[in-house]
Amino acid sequence: MSRPPLYGDRTRWGLVRADALKLLAQLPDASVDAVVTDPPYGIGMAGQAWDSGKLGVGSEFQNWTASWARELKRILKPGGHLAAFGAPRTVHRLSAGIEDAGLEVRDQLLWLYGSGMPKGLKFSGQRGTLLKPAYEPVVLARAPLDGTTDQTLAAWGTGVLHLGEAGRRDELQGTGSSRWPANVGFVHEAACTRSACVVSCAVYCLNTETGRPVSRFFYAAKASPREREVGLEQQPMTCERISFGRTRRPRANIHPTVKPLSVMRWLVRLVAPPGGVVLDPFSGSGSTGCAALLEGRQFLGIEREGSYIEIARRRLSHWADA
Repeated sequence: MSRPPLYGDRTRWGLVRADALKLLAQLPDASVDAVVTDPPYGIGMAGQAWDSGKLGVGSEFQNWTASWARELKRILKPGGHLAAFGAPRTVHRLSAGIEDAGLEVRDQLLWLYGSGMPKGLKFSGQRGTLLKPAYEPVVLARAPLDGTTDQTLAAWGTGVLHLGEAGRRDELQGTGSSRWPANVGFVHEAACTRSACVVSCAVYCLNTETGRPVSRFFYAAKASPREREVGLEQQPMTCERISFGRTRRPRANIHPTVKPLSVMRWLVRLVAPPGGVVLDPFSGSGSTGCAALLEGRQFLGIEREGSYIEIARRRLSHWADA
């Protein structure tokens, strides 16, 4: 294939417009420390063509997952970790595809939130076909070790999770103390404060006595409009649909699944060593890369869709210069 466009400063970050399945095959063996990614879920997300039935369902989706995970196994350093978001109804196929590729599934993290509404068909009498989504799973996997864990860590700087880094408390709680990170994270509603949560918040629902965060878990605020759009002041606004709902609001960042930077920073801190290289083969609007830069890691992103490349480039440029 011809050389695809490369954006970035090439020392801290790079963003390539390309089909991940084609470009991954050209990346060197054992060249990245970790992969943090939000790949297509195979559920027709918000009617987007990139998440259409072309990915297949059932074993087809599993095989598609294995095709890119197999390349990640080669590209990751021995013991390097993969953190991949999924959808509740297809995450078993995501896990199986990752495992089929030769990576070891180590855990499944849960990212819980209180907002949202059922996306299925609705009928009279408050009947419908789907429940309201309240969590997204994140599959945590690891490339094969080079000997023992100790030997891999000594030779490659990988094979372990960075528990102290990931255990740092989030800004909303703001106490500065630290605890061992768990495999569950919560997303606060935008109206939550350091002292209390609104009643629709997932944290409040699990802590009805005080409505305050339970300190043993990780908490993050949802991605605010400002966070989604910072660095995009010169980006044209569009009314393209950004969610399953009918509302069409002008936005600069039109990606329908923008993850909060605090959540992505948590994952980057957990799986990537300080100064290490983080790869995202499905970069979207660049949230993984922004998180990597904010956490002092290097970043390489791949994104196929032209409508997202300029958005990601501008967001990455903003946080690289911040």
